[in-house]
Amino acid sequence: MSIIRNGFVLDCDGFRKGDITFEDGVIKSLAPAGSIPGDGFDAAGAYVLPGLVDIHTHGCVNYDFCDANPAGLEEMLAYYGRQGITSVVLTTMSYGEDVLKNITEVALRYMGKSGYGAVLRGVSLEGPFINEAKRGAQNPIYIMDPDINLFDRLYASFGGSIRLLNIAPELPGSMELIRHAAKCCTVSLAHTSADYDCAVSAFDAGAIHVTHMFNAMPGFGHRAPGVIGAAFDKATFAEIISDGVHLHPSVVRAMFKMFGSHRICLVSDSTRGTGMPNGEYDLGGQVTIIKDGRSTLAGSGTIAGSAMNLADCLRRAVEFGIPLEDAVRAASYNPAKATSLSSVIGSLEPGKIADILVLDADLHTLAVFAGGQRIDGRS
Repeated sequence: MSIIRNGFVLDCDGFRKGDITFEDGVIKSLAPAGSIPGDGFDAAGAYVLPGLVDIHTHGCVNYDFCDANPAGLEEMLAYYGRQGITSVVLTTMSYGEDVLKNITEVALRYMGKSGYGAVLRGVSLEGPFINEAKRGAQNPIYIMDPDINLFDRLYASFGGSIRLLNIAPELPGSMELIRHAAKCCTVSLAHTSADYDCAVSAFDAGAIHVTHMFNAMPGFGHRAPGVIGAAFDKATFAEIISDGVHLHPSVVRAMFKMFGSHRICLVSDSTRGTGMPNGEYDLGGQVTIIKDGRSTLAGSGTIAGSAMNLADCLRRAVEFGIPLEDAVRAASYNPAKATSLSSVIGSLEPGKIADILVLDADLHTLAVFAGGQRIDGRS
């Protein structure tokens, strides 16, 4: 049995000084500090947190999920793991059916498999069922109206592992697809020009989530509250990217106040330029420029995903004034629950997978355990 002792452990009731034990990859107990005999990892003065869960990430370290490259996917999972991101729902871009299906062979080979760092726990389809007027960095040549038959073919190809479907509810056929898809995965409103009433209808039809709030959608106006106002009234979860580029720090603070820490999901929207130096990179067949932590489309300057991983977004949220406990919940338990994974990951509870992140007082990484195995190989 392995022990992490003397840390400030974040359990369901908040931080408390304690020990945590795990065996065979599963958390066995949480106990008062010093109450469990035996040697272990001494986390004195450090925070002991659940491993982070990123449900909106395209890539990192010069690889993208849509590359369908096994070696690249392994490099991505290793990078995520080293940062303390122990579970990912990898996100596609808008592509044609042939390209999306080509991803499935590689994705299914790694789905749910441990030993690479982070564990791939599912897939998010961001496109092609989005509004071209709010496409952001999505390639317009692949954007199309919602198609139930296409969704069903993709869902079957991915072996039922699609956990998020992103959709613009104002498009023809959207409401029918929302009602259909909500029976098998989480439906999220994204890349949309929908007004408040349309968004409310989508939530009533079965959508429960909003993708990267404020980005690729109308703003939150006092007479036209749009998707964000509808989400406040109706959604279960809403994503924000707290990288300091997509949202002003005041907006990050406001969203936690407005929605509550139990509804916000921190996500990275990271791209292949994450973890890489400044330069040119590809995103969905388009050239992006990474410069000083900002990712933009070449030419237009449109924000094109993020150049920051989820662990750094967590740190930024805390810098912006979000209490650590709330920021961690938004980067672990909430995204796990939003994708129907919270029974096995997302919090430190007996019986759950021993995905554990240890941070020092300045939130620097001291150790990461994925399925009970320390990622850097040390005991």
